[in-house]
Order: sequence, then structure tokens, then C-alpha cells
Amino acid sequence: MAAHRALLADGTPSSEVAFVGESAGGGLVVATLVALKEAGLPQPSSAVVFSPWADLTLSGDSLTGKADVDPALTAKGLQIRARDCLGETDPATPLASPVFADLTGLAPLLIQVGSHEILLDDAVRPAARAAEHDVAVELQVWPQVPHVFQGFAALLDDADAALTSAAAFTRAHWPAG
Repeated sequence: MAAHRALLADGTPSSEVAFVGESAGGGLVVATLVALKEAGLPQPSSAVVFSPWADLTLSGDSLTGKADVDPALTAKGLQIRARDCLGETDPATPLASPVFADLTGLAPLLIQVGSHEILLDDAVRPAARAAEHDVAVELQVWPQVPHVFQGFAALLDDADAALTSAAAFTRAHWPAG
């Protein structure tokens, strides 16, 4: 929020700002959009999240259902990280777990996730919630790729295509010019 406020204070229109985050950063992007709305600040033009961690309660079915195919994350590891992040804060707090937030009025949202990750539901559930709250949302589930597969764009055609898609989404929401 501080960076967005600074851009606005420097005269950058929010229509020229896009938020992008991956994994825990993806959850933070969605939470920041919610916090901006609650603070009465303008939304950025759009937001893109890759493999978001959006539910620190760890209640998604994919946490166990995808455990055998996720080479990067484990439920035990996420449980430890959630405790590290939250301390005594309730993990169901909407700003900690935006899967539980009111997403009405958020910027257009692109969510990308691999089908081989335990955070699959952390992408699918917020996409459905955004749609329920009339947010323009696009969910892209890429088959047989792991958590934050976009980081392998130099090696993986699907990762390169995902980044190209994310860039096109962001450009489509910037002012013409």
C-alpha cells in the first residue's frame, strides 16, 4: 500500500499501475487490493497473481489431493510458514487469507496456477469468489506444471506462454497510448 500511495502522491494515475505477485506474494497482492478498497484508495489497472497462497488456514482440498505431484511445497512447510507470518493472528482474517475477503470492487484479476501444486485451490477458490463479487477475473490452470512454473520461462514453453499471457492481460488494462 505504501508503494501505491507513493506512486499516487507522485502523480502516477492508478490506471498506469499493475500489481503482480507470486506464491505468498500473490496472496499479498489480493490482500493489498482488499486493503486499498477498505482505505478508499483507487485500485490499480489490474493485478496478476501466479500460484497465490491465499488461504493461510490451509483448508483447500488440493493441499492433500495434490501432495503426491507437487515437487516444491508441502502442507507441513506451509503450516510452519503460516505460523511464522501470522503469530497470534487468526489465519481466517481476510487480509491474511483473502480467499475469505469481500472482493467486490477489486481491479481486474488474472490468476495463473499449475495443476501439479498443493495451492491449486488457493487459485481456484479466489477466482470463483471474485466472479461471485462481479470482479473481472480470468483463471488459467496450466496442466502438469509445478508451483510458480513461470520462473522457468527460459526452459519451459508453457512458462513462457504464461508470462506472455500475463503481459498481454496487463497491457490490455493500461490506458491506450
